[in-house]
Amino acid sequence: MPRIDVSHAGSLPRTPELLAANAARRVADDGLTLERTPEFEGLLTAAVADLVERQQRLGITIVGDGEYGKAMSSALDYGAWWSYVFQRVEGLEVTGEDIFTQEPVRSEPGNVRLTSFPDRRDWQRFADAYLDPEHPLLESTPATAFPATTGALRYIGQEAIAADVRNLRAGLDASGAEQGFLTALSPGSASRIANRHYASEEEHIWAWADVLREEYRAIVDAGLVVQIDDPSLAENWDQINPEPSIEDYLAFTRIRVEALNHAIRGLPKEQVRLHLCWGSWHGPHTTDIGLREIAPLVLEVEAGSFSFEAANARHEHEWRVWEDIALPEGARIAPGVIGHATNVVEHPELVADRIERFARIVGPERVIASTDCGLGGRIHPSIAVAKLEALGEGARLAEQRLGAATLV
Repeated sequence: MPRIDVSHAGSLPRTPELLAANAARRVADDGLTLERTPEFEGLLTAAVADLVERQQRLGITIVGDGEYGKAMSSALDYGAWWSYVFQRVEGLEVTGEDIFTQEPVRSEPGNVRLTSFPDRRDWQRFADAYLDPEHPLLESTPATAFPATTGALRYIGQEAIAADVRNLRAGLDASGAEQGFLTALSPGSASRIANRHYASEEEHIWAWADVLREEYRAIVDAGLVVQIDDPSLAENWDQINPEPSIEDYLAFTRIRVEALNHAIRGLPKEQVRLHLCWGSWHGPHTTDIGLREIAPLVLEVEAGSFSFEAANARHEHEWRVWEDIALPEGARIAPGVIGHATNVVEHPELVADRIERFARIVGPERVIASTDCGLGGRIHPSIAVAKLEALGEGARLAEQRLGAATLV
């Protein structure tokens, strides 16, 4: 019978105790660094161990730490996947200017530039919905402020990443789970903060590549998979005003791909997973770029597997892209077959249908059934559990169907 590996995109809902402990942590004078006490570390270790065991019971074969080591201050905070790194890098400063307060920037042909977050084209098109005080589309309370780069970047997160590794490895050893992964930010996504030090945007991106390589290596050296979160490859499209040509956007994005390849050079491909998404906020997403336009460039990343949204209503139809685009030799795909943007729990039959679409194109052994994006901070914890349960059941059902098909 074919085996379908099962994983998820990283963030999972924190326990009430962990949320309370995170919210109570003291923020240093720099506005970024959070204290790490022995009491907090003990709570975190126990929470990760319990989470790993629960994932395994639900049928997850490549388990994660739920991003528990990345601080969330409330159940609505889903920015930890990004903001965590600001606590692990020197050369940053809270200046009062961030990605939300910068003045709008206009691009020109051949000169693509990112604008501020509120100036995104989807947000402008549906401004009445995004700004509706009764039913806002965006609710998040980041644990720390967003900084600017004001000095030379240097990685200082050795203790934090060592704790992440140690906690997940302990969970794996206790549960008997075979494989685990930790998430880490990409250079292209990390560099989307104000740059007040480096001479150019490209120099800023490459500085982040050198800094983050240390985190990637720590994860891989521990025998774990590093999932590199890089929504910038797709999401930046919506953050450029006016809409650029595809050619200009690909040239703009290539720098980010090259910087990422520099950061992961020499690392075993089978231990590197790239996570691509379209921003994943709960909005219309009518100005998303299509997967077909960016997939060839994304596949130039020297990763062993590629995670992407494939369950949400804006992108589910794009499974057909893989009929025309060949995967690099030995590479796998981790399509989202469970959505994070709806409270509706997918039926296992639907999950199996989605898995089979991809398995019949690239082969079951090259498919990792996953979620569109992180579930933590986006849906209620009990719904997240039900979705992961449906994911595991759907994968087992897909295995049975695919196995039966080979006997015909």
